[in-house]
Amino acid sequence: MEPDYWLKRWQEGRTGWHHDNPMPLLLEHWPALEVAPGTRVLVPLCGKSRDMLWLARQGMRVLGVELSALAIESFLAENDLHANVLPGDGGTRYEVANPPGGGIEIIHGDIFHVDRATLSSCAAIYDRAALIALPTPVRRSYARDIYGGMPNGCRGLLITLDYPPQQMEGPPFSVDDDEVRHLFEAGWEIERLEHRDILASQPHFAEQGVTALHTSVYRMDKRRR
Repeated sequence: MEPDYWLKRWQEGRTGWHHDNPMPLLLEHWPALEVAPGTRVLVPLCGKSRDMLWLARQGMRVLGVELSALAIESFLAENDLHANVLPGDGGTRYEVANPPGGGIEIIHGDIFHVDRATLSSCAAIYDRAALIALPTPVRRSYARDIYGGMPNGCRGLLITLDYPPQQMEGPPFSVDDDEVRHLFEAGWEIERLEHRDILASQPHFAEQGVTALHTSVYRMDKRRR
């Protein structure tokens, strides 16, 4: 989708993907990655997700990237956080001055404009809402440019949705297991940790005629070369 689409969604308050509590699948599966405290964790298209707070409380140094300044300001205000705002490569940087735990920094900008050095400084990635927010051609570029820019040995948690794509026009887009492996298997070890039927808990999808809806959780380990 074009950046203006997402900016308009934030301006109009159409952010049904946002949850007030951390994602249960994150809490359940992140510990299995054994990411060391102090590790810098990339959270692309982070919005105002409270998952960032949870990661920081585990000792992670969170680096979010978000197009919408409104989303960033809302995240700070709603969580009583204060940030130092600094210019930087790839976009304005919000460095949270009173983070819980490890630390939180958010870049206000396009994930595709984040420089290679910044990506390579992140030894972990948490992708809950980025891959599934992108249409097919952009997903290919995202996998190549963003995941490709992560350092060897990087560990990640990827969460996807899978539904009959002819039944609903995304976003969020359907990304099935075959596509995940096609996008990433050349450079990453991929392990599907969970595949769960969630249609009953997502009436919005059923209202649009979707007859099957699953979420999958993947552990991603970038191969050392």
